[in-house]
Amino acid sequence: MDNILLLDTSIATDNIGDEIIMECTRKELAPLLSKAFVRTLPTHVSPFHWYQVWRKSNALMSFANSKFKFVGGSNILVPNLLTHYPQWNINMFNYQPLKGCILVGVGAGAGAESGSNWYTRYVYKHLLNSEYFHSARDERSKKYMEYLGIKAINTGCVTMWMFTSEFCKTIPTKKADKVVFTLTAGYGTAVEQDQYMIDILLKSYKEVYFFPQCIGDFEYLHTFKNIEQIKILEASKAAYDEYLTNNDTDYVGTRLHGGVYAMRHARRAIIVAIDERARAINAKNNLNCVDRNNITEIEAMINSDFETNIKMDFESIKRWKSQFCI
Repeated sequence: MDNILLLDTSIATDNIGDEIIMECTRKELAPLLSKAFVRTLPTHVSPFHWYQVWRKSNALMSFANSKFKFVGGSNILVPNLLTHYPQWNINMFNYQPLKGCILVGVGAGAGAESGSNWYTRYVYKHLLNSEYFHSARDERSKKYMEYLGIKAINTGCVTMWMFTSEFCKTIPTKKADKVVFTLTAGYGTAVEQDQYMIDILLKSYKEVYFFPQCIGDFEYLHTFKNIEQIKILEASKAAYDEYLTNNDTDYVGTRLHGGVYAMRHARRAIIVAIDERARAINAKNNLNCVDRNNITEIEAMINSDFETNIKMDFESIKRWKSQFCI
């Protein structure tokens, strides 16, 4: 039986969106994983110390000798690995057991279009598999991978590979009575626009729910006015899954994967684009988006009928999967 290693972006994460990504990664790779012995290692925290790598123990080498090493999505490629806390916590002293990694719907962080320093290029060049095509989340991420000297296919985000035209037709076009929304704390704050969105949701829906997808989102919500009637979900993927499964609801919010997960449950979703991730995916895959810079457009969209018509390049997805006989 082959050994397969999953580099898990949901371990030690502060964003439940990474759990959604890994759930979808496992589903898409299931025909391959079901025939193998599968182990996981984290990406957000270092899997090995440098002295363990230096000693080359049998346990460590069993990871190194895995037939495939897949990295599950997320905005994990950064233009500078010398940053204080990169999304992928690797360095030139501990990456060796992970050599040959294959990216699955992976994105490149902000600034990648400007290139990387020699150290970052060196680590990625030696870490990432040069034999297989990697799966890029969007076109700008594909170009960054090619800049690093590896082969890549723009497959779109792995969380969206199920969005056939037939499935999209199952998503309602009319507004529901309930809505679940998200906010983005930290770098994603925009108080005036976010307050406007909250006020419109309270005006447009009979019941309003909030999903705290990331650390800090709950506290950020409580900086706003007029939130007394908002019901707050438990901060877990299980609770969000249960809510989406059992409620006729819309989704509106700044969390990209919160919206994608809602659509996977056949719920109407409006994603408020705040950074390069939603904007880049929207450019290729036709999300139902409102840019936060144009937040006043959201009321008309909420109260209109609209179709969900995601555009996925299924030939590219098939081409990427075919490398592994999936």
